[in-house]
Amino acid sequence: MKPATLPCLRSSIVAVVLALAASCASLLRSPAHAGATTIHGYVLDSACAYIKNLDKPVSKQCAIDCAQAGSPLVILADDGTIYLPISSAMPAVGMNSRLLEFAGDRVVVTGQSYRKGGSLALVIDKIEHEARAKS
Repeated sequence: MKPATLPCLRSSIVAVVLALAASCASLLRSPAHAGATTIHGYVLDSACAYIKNLDKPVSKQCAIDCAQAGSPLVILADDGTIYLPISSAMPAVGMNSRLLEFAGDRVVVTGQSYRKGGSLALVIDKIEHEARAKS
């Protein structure tokens, strides 16, 4: 290789690396649609999931009382991941009314998951009690 072509080759490699880095950075900043997801876990109120670091709800009635008082219900997956149920409708609507019958219970949920920063959200396609899902 001629010495004169080496600087051109280096410039090309640097340009490609910078372009790839810019592409990766833009992907990390934008909400990522993780795709279809199936989750096994509990429906509980968000305060208990975060503040009390529970593995499962204290009781069904406790989860219902907190939800009725305005605490958003979340899905706590078996691996400890917390999913915030969100609406795909515009304008968006709260999900507590849809989740209230499942508050405090084990469920199987399928839907579309989304990641933004350190948060995970889920547009629920189907939710059912885990015992029913097995039968």
